[in-house]
Amino acid sequence: MALLQLDGATVRFGGRAALDAVDLEVAEHETVCVLGPSGGGKSTMLRAVAGLQPLDAGRVLLGGRDQTGVPVHRRGVGLMFQDHQLFPQHDVAGNVGFGLRMRGARRAERERAVGELLELVGLPGAQRRAVASLSGGEQQRVALARALAPEPRLLMLDEPLGQLDRGLRERLVVELRELFRRLGTTVLAVTHDQGEAFALADRVVVMRDGRVEQAGTPLEVWRRPASEFVARFLGFGNVPAATVTGDAAATPWGQIPVPPGSPQGPGRLLVRPAAVRLVPAEQGLPCTVVARTFRGDQVTLVLEPAGGPRLEASCALRDAPAEGETVGVAFAADEVVVLGAS
Repeated sequence: MALLQLDGATVRFGGRAALDAVDLEVAEHETVCVLGPSGGGKSTMLRAVAGLQPLDAGRVLLGGRDQTGVPVHRRGVGLMFQDHQLFPQHDVAGNVGFGLRMRGARRAERERAVGELLELVGLPGAQRRAVASLSGGEQQRVALARALAPEPRLLMLDEPLGQLDRGLRERLVVELRELFRRLGTTVLAVTHDQGEAFALADRVVVMRDGRVEQAGTPLEVWRRPASEFVARFLGFGNVPAATVTGDAAATPWGQIPVPPGSPQGPGRLLVRPAAVRLVPAEQGLPCTVVARTFRGDQVTLVLEPAGGPRLEASCALRDAPAEGETVGVAFAADEVVVLGAS
């Protein structure tokens, strides 16, 4: 049985459905990350599960029990916001132990739990530090320890790393995944950063306009986006209109091979940058290199053919052509996806 279940969950603001009949399950000990653009319904979902936002229709079930009418403090969930919302008048120990104090825990129990949690999040001995003295990453760790202190059956994170620089986010997301696995915590997190979600989650849910557009493991969603919307949200730019006939598709870039068994007829094609293979100009679609972006030992190229839209390609740094150079392009079927309706 799922620890969390949304059954037709609907929230309306005026005439707009911020959450539109959403069905979702989160299993015990699972980490689910909800992705989507601003206004897609991600934070509204968290607030509805926590009891901070009433539903207009549908149900939230925790441990199989309908939470309609159950107040926030009795749901047994933890919620950590993007801005951390630490209490500046309290030191680190006062912040981490706040939920335990509200629950009536004795001082000795609070001190023991606070010390253990600070060890867990990598801030041993920080009990007496002032909130103002903490870096952004340290504040994030204190907020996480505070959310974990009451031992919630479900931990919910709202853009938990959104205010941190990329390098720190990348380090912390690995630490969070290891911590949640070690503790067996059930997590529902929302973010607009697909890299963060794919690194943290057991399962990814992509939302659009209050609805679930696609759900699956990170590998499933990355390898086979369900629609043009999902593909473009994940950062793929090569999504031309196409008509599939047999094992090839007619596109603005000419005939492109598609995997065997692909859906037939008109639609959209995802041509990953890795599908765009550079060949001598006379052996493929002639293109001019108009831009290069360095990504470590890889280079992303923007290519402009004579009679079609630009396309992105990826190649090793040592093989990257110079801007202004003319190259040929061929396509590999194993990196092409025929998309469903958007």
